[in-house]
Amino acid sequence: MDSNQMHRVYESVVTTLTNVGLKVIGAIILYLIGRWLINWVIGLVQRTLERQRVDPTLLRYVGTVIAVLANIALVIAILGYFGVETTSFAALLAGAGLAIGTAWGGLLSNFAAGAFLVILRPYKVGDFVSAGDVVGTVTAIGLFVTTLDTPDGVQTHVGNNKILSGTVQNFSANRVRRVDLTAQLHYSVDVNDAIARLTAKVSAIPNVSKDTPPSIEILNFTEFGPVLVVRPFTHTDHYWQVYFETNKAIVAVAGEAGFPPVERNLKLKNAVA
Repeated sequence: MDSNQMHRVYESVVTTLTNVGLKVIGAIILYLIGRWLINWVIGLVQRTLERQRVDPTLLRYVGTVIAVLANIALVIAILGYFGVETTSFAALLAGAGLAIGTAWGGLLSNFAAGAFLVILRPYKVGDFVSAGDVVGTVTAIGLFVTTLDTPDGVQTHVGNNKILSGTVQNFSANRVRRVDLTAQLHYSVDVNDAIARLTAKVSAIPNVSKDTPPSIEILNFTEFGPVLVVRPFTHTDHYWQVYFETNKAIVAVAGEAGFPPVERNLKLKNAVA
């Protein structure tokens, strides 16, 4: 190979590497600009929705959907910049999506269920709920799963479709929640006096609702005497605090009033309501 041929090969290699290098640099710039635009659009949409006082759950969901779709469009644009036939790629992507959709029908059903959860809004982030056989505080509603923190501190992810197809109990939806307890009295105890004492004691418990006073009535009778149902009302955030302090109040009233013991002491149990 003579010097002229070597020179031509050298020039060809340099030209090819230069073109490839420029395209790589261009692709990097396109990617950076595209990512900036995606974040800018997401921020703009979320700020617009925030001004309309849209729920934060919907804001996050919309932001995630826009990010996914925009990133797919960005990848297609970069491939087109490199000369890849994007029409064929789009058809391939659609075919792959169909195949994946058939194989991952459950995943897509979770995606669709997530959209309905955002639209129907049976709960929002921060609510304490029972959903998909899990009880906990909602921390995130994602595209495919809802994340809950259970009372014992375990982060749990539940498929949106399981939640939507089941029963959802939202303990935070109403202003107050009822605490249900019972108190077994001895047959010799003055029921009206016991009700008055318990009403005063339970009403004084911190976080018991003042607008909805406690309900204390005769629930039924046993061979030992009448059974009182003790029902204070409180916000769900204070449920267990009120629950335990109501138990203490029942014991305190029995001791202060000198009620005769029933089966060693005043009997406490969960109400059957």
